[in-house]
Parts: sequence; C-alpha cells; structure tokens
Amino acid sequence: MPTLFDPISLGALHAKNRVIMAPLTRARSTREHVPTPIMAEYYAQRASAGLIIGEATGISQHAVGWPYAPGLWSEEQMDAWKPVTRAVHSKGGRIVAQLWHMGRMAHSAVTGIHPVSSSATTMLGDAHTYAGKKPFETARPLDLDEIPTLVQDYVRAANNAISAGFDGVQIHAANGQLIDQFLRDSSNIRTDEYGGSIANRIRLLKQVTGAVANAVGAERTAVRLSPNGESYGVDDSNPEPLFAAAAVALGEIGIAFLELREPGPDGTFGSTDVPRLSPVLRKHFKGPLILNSDYDLKRSQADLSDGIADAISFGRPFLANPDLVDRLRNNSKLNDDRMETYYSQGEEGYTDYPKLA
Repeated sequence: MPTLFDPISLGALHAKNRVIMAPLTRARSTREHVPTPIMAEYYAQRASAGLIIGEATGISQHAVGWPYAPGLWSEEQMDAWKPVTRAVHSKGGRIVAQLWHMGRMAHSAVTGIHPVSSSATTMLGDAHTYAGKKPFETARPLDLDEIPTLVQDYVRAANNAISAGFDGVQIHAANGQLIDQFLRDSSNIRTDEYGGSIANRIRLLKQVTGAVANAVGAERTAVRLSPNGESYGVDDSNPEPLFAAAAVALGEIGIAFLELREPGPDGTFGSTDVPRLSPVLRKHFKGPLILNSDYDLKRSQADLSDGIADAISFGRPFLANPDLVDRLRNNSKLNDDRMETYYSQGEEGYTDYPKLA
C-alpha cells in the first residue's frame, strides 16, 4: 500500500514522493510576461515536493490574459526560466511547465488582441487587467485554418520549456481555459469537426497532446482536466462519457500522467454537487493518476490506499508552506495563507512564509 511519502515514476520523471505541487498563478513576472529572479527562490523553497507543476504559462501573447503571468513563447522568456529550473534542480527537485491558453478568459486590455474560443460566447463577470477589472469580452470563434497555428504554439512553448530546463510539460485543459472551452457543450456550439459529438469536441485536446508528445516525448507530457461540474463558466450536460473518451485518448498517446481537479460540495476555491469522476476515469486511464482539490493527509492516504489516485497535488497549502512535505510527514500545523498577496508583485506572501524550526 503506497503512502504519500513513497517514490513514484511519472513517465520519465522520478518523483521522490507523491506530494505534488499543483499549478498556482502568482503574478510575479513582468508586464512582458518574463519571469523574474524572485521566482527562482520561490520554487526552490518548494523543491521537496515529489514534482512541481509550474504556474500556468502562456504559449503566446494571444494566450495569456492574466496580468504579470509568465510566458514561454520568446527567447527572453525561455532564458529567464533557466535560473528557476536550475534552482529547483540544485535542491533535488523536479519541475514541469504548465502550457496555457486562456481562450475567452483572456482580455484585450492585457493581450492587445481580441479573445478567441471554440464559439462566440462570453465569460460572466469581470477580467483582471492592468487597469483593474473589466467585463469579459465576447470571444471570436477560432477559424479552422487557425487551429494548426494554435497547435504549433503549444509545440513551440513545449520545446522552449525543455530548452529552459524543465523536466516536462503539462497541457492545461481544465478550469474553463481554451481546451476546456472546446471540450464542454455549454461553451462549444460549433457545427464543424470540432463541435457536436464527443469525438469532435475532444479533437483539439488530442491534436495538441499528440503534437506536444511527438515534440518532447509522451513520457514528458502530462494533461490537467477538471471533469466534475461547472468550472469558470463552462460545464457539460453529460460529463462522464466525455471525460471517459478523453481519458482513453490520452492513455493511447501514452502521457506521463493525468491530473484531475475535482472540487466537492464544500470546496474552498470552487465547489460543486456533481460527484467526482476519478473512480470512473481510473478504469479508462491506466497511467499515473494525480488528484487535486481540498486534500488533507487523511483523505490523501485514503485515495492512495483505495487505488483511485497514484499521487495527490496540493495547491494553496503549498502557497504558505514551502516545507509542506515535512509538515504532512510530521502531521504538523500548517501556516495560514494570505489571499491578499496571491497576485501581488513582491516577496510578501510569496517567499517569506516560515519553515518548521
């Protein structure tokens, strides 16, 4: 029976434990989406994780609509990531880059470009921009002849990630981002080969994942999905067969691992009454499965023991606890995180959380 503290192989990656750091947007890059030196310290502090999944990182100027979020489409960005990956490796850690396109969640006030999506839909609420909050814009549907360029943007970012020293990449296909907007029928109302049937709606996910796997190796390619319930404005009328088909397709590509974000009815950062699908998807995906959302030590061990999960990814606990692995191992009290510093640009609430004595 595995524990959180046993090693695991995730494709080509050897993780020294099963406490995975989930991707966490922190907004510490420049306005040009170039990583900054403080990010090396932040990630190195958390290198005791079995694997760090880096924060969502834009694949193109069009893709990243969050202020001060990093990118991986330029040589300057790639070079700025190198001290980060070196710092993590120097502490014995492993880190993968999460490849990100926000789709309709991006805003032209940040990107300078009108947002795109699967269909002409509008995200409810307001977007974060450099000028404060602005209402989301109605996205423009991607044309068929634009999709090959989009796929190549993912490939370029993946190659740049490996050149920057990352140990692999994760494709962000969860949480209402662009690929999720193609997957689910509340946001995908297309009538071409990317809309309608489940086979059509998973087509972009398969194309992107296959192209990235061909570029950097399936054993260094992972995917994140959020299969249960509404997530950032997208939902599906029948999620079980949709995500079962996605899991089968990803398994056929041979990805290194699949991560599922599955909030429950009492989730602290999003909640849903839709039952989690991981027990079902476990039957369809035979590779390593990492589960995420509101886990504590007891619940983590229960899902590992039951075989539902092979590892657990922790998000907000890693914000305030750079030594989370030791705290879990010793069942020690966790530091409280400070929400007001989640997306600020300084050291406060970023690199100043204390470790155990």
